[in-house]
Amino acid sequence: MPRFAWACVPGFLLACTFAGAQSYPSKPIRMLVGFTAGSEIDVIARMVAAEMSEGFGQKVLVDNRSGAGGTLSTAMGVASVPDGYTLMFNSVAHAAAPALYPKLPFNALRDLIAVSQVSSLPNMLTVSPSLGIKSVKELIELARQKPGQINFGSAGVGSGTHITGEQFRLGAGIDVVHVPYKGVPEVINDTATARLHYSFAPIGNTLAFVKDKRLVPLAVSTATRSPLFPDVPTIAEAGVPGFDFDQWYGIFAPAGTPRPVVERIAKEVARVMALPEMRERLLARGAVPRATSPEAFDRFVRSEIAKLTKVITQGGVKVE
Repeated sequence: MPRFAWACVPGFLLACTFAGAQSYPSKPIRMLVGFTAGSEIDVIARMVAAEMSEGFGQKVLVDNRSGAGGTLSTAMGVASVPDGYTLMFNSVAHAAAPALYPKLPFNALRDLIAVSQVSSLPNMLTVSPSLGIKSVKELIELARQKPGQINFGSAGVGSGTHITGEQFRLGAGIDVVHVPYKGVPEVINDTATARLHYSFAPIGNTLAFVKDKRLVPLAVSTATRSPLFPDVPTIAEAGVPGFDFDQWYGIFAPAGTPRPVVERIAKEVARVMALPEMRERLLARGAVPRATSPEAFDRFVRSEIAKLTKVITQGGVKVE
């Protein structure tokens, strides 16, 4: 082939990539969620997917593939064709995975593209009314009186609710037992019936139980109080200074996904998060809309991985 013809190839490929991005999406998109149906991440993923479907003119279909703290769905996403038609809707659990699972079949940074954060939200610490506990300090005192006899539940090893619980255990200096479940709904039900002594869960999942007085809210995990529960203190205020845990959610794509396609998805997420009705629905669940650029989300994810790796390593947290 003549030299000038080879010289045209890069330009041709660039043009093809641009054309592909311009026509994206031309078919339905699969959005993998690594946790069970009914969990808060699933609820919010479906809310976002429905609005993205409207904007794209193509269905964005949520596909729940739960297990191993969300890493099973991530592995599926990483192994898929990097064309923008398989996305991963993940949480802070993604940042904890490298420290918890040293033999992951993927690299949490190299094998994924951080597309956009979606929301920020606190986990709420709750107990059953039957326990008679009214504050974080009372819960900590009970745990210290009964080392190894008090338990807490989570949506599974490596989930955000698990890591919140481990951070609380370390910060409070208590000896408690972790009980992993398949999802948040089961955790909340068993906390309400006192099969579990306490648990952490996204506010959206606890709302109905707290309103019906089937759960007692003791504190929220973030550094600031939730507007939905202004009288409920933060854990830092309630007895564990410096405590701050954000159960954030965001969208990822497999490495190799064309940059124009990534930017198109991020732009759509920003549009969806700016919709007044979406903001109202998220805020009503205790979540704060937080769309970001791919660059900003990448920096955030890297900082979260570094922070949680330190927490997990120092605390000796291991996969049971």
